[in-house]
Amino acid sequence: MKKITFSLLSILALHSAKAQTMDFEKYEPVSTLVVPQHPVSRAKFPFIDVHNHQSRMSPSDINGLVTNMNKLNLQVMVNLSGGNGSGLKTMLGNIRETAPKRFIVFANISFGGIGEPGWTEKAVQQLAEDVKNGANGLKIFKNLGFSVKDNTGKRVTVDDPRLDAIWDKCGELKIPVLIHTADPKSFWDPEDEHNERWLEIKTHPERKRDANNPAPWEVLIEEQHRMFKKHPKTTFIAAHFGWYPNDLAKLGKLLDEMPNVVVEFGAVIAELGRQPRAARQFFEKYQDRILFGKDSWVPEEYATYFRVLETNDEYFPYHKKYHAFWRMYGIGLPDAILKKVYYKNALRIIPNIDKTQFPE
Repeated sequence: MKKITFSLLSILALHSAKAQTMDFEKYEPVSTLVVPQHPVSRAKFPFIDVHNHQSRMSPSDINGLVTNMNKLNLQVMVNLSGGNGSGLKTMLGNIRETAPKRFIVFANISFGGIGEPGWTEKAVQQLAEDVKNGANGLKIFKNLGFSVKDNTGKRVTVDDPRLDAIWDKCGELKIPVLIHTADPKSFWDPEDEHNERWLEIKTHPERKRDANNPAPWEVLIEEQHRMFKKHPKTTFIAAHFGWYPNDLAKLGKLLDEMPNVVVEFGAVIAELGRQPRAARQFFEKYQDRILFGKDSWVPEEYATYFRVLETNDEYFPYHKKYHAFWRMYGIGLPDAILKKVYYKNALRIIPNIDKTQFPE
């Protein structure tokens, strides 16, 4: 009897050891759920992606982009990585020669030397020159608040008064500011079994933050909101739903308080896709305040965005398991709202997009 028991335990232990060698990322069971499926590889209407990044924009690069954009029905790409000065001018020149109607470029601020005499005036002058050369917006990366330091080595806050003239200039020039501040709050939470982003932090450890790296999440977000409220005549596009895609009630209150702010959902479609009823209600209420954004140029990933926005499908996978291990549900937006999200809102907010490319 003892021999039989030992052998059985050995077999079970061996089986368990083999089972544990499978990587979580590879575990993808085939669902037995049978529900209607409507995968979408091309948007129902031509759309404007207000959150993309392209550092290489030679004529050949542009032609390649347009070919792939046509497959998606992506009519206008907003490139937020325009830089400034001569580099921006060269990029804009290439676009004018190759595909002038298909790209909009946002300028960027060079924060080096902030705090030195005359820095603010020079930055404002450079921005005005960039807009004159063809930039149609300003993109602020998350380094503001994270890693930007002044000439004394002090962290520059998002609402630093030395930047006020820049935001005011954007309002004067009637260009929007698309700004990314902080990251998902889970990156600041303890790295334990209760953290919903545990797998992402494990696979991307550089994303883990804490109160001293560089500041608590709440502090960074409050800095951004103070800046929004201080400049009511400037239109701000809060990237990634302002990092409140998982708390739409809170985001709604913020939009009510700050009428100069709109949002885009780059990299957070997974949050919307797991709360389809709440997300649809939010889109219905704030249909004039939401823009389409993707964030990274991976053409095959757009299908998830289209399916969440356009269909009523149930229980379909997201495209990055480490980012969202849960399943998506479509919110089935009506055409009138879909058109606003896909292009009408962007046409109203971002200047100089050729409107003839889009239906009424």
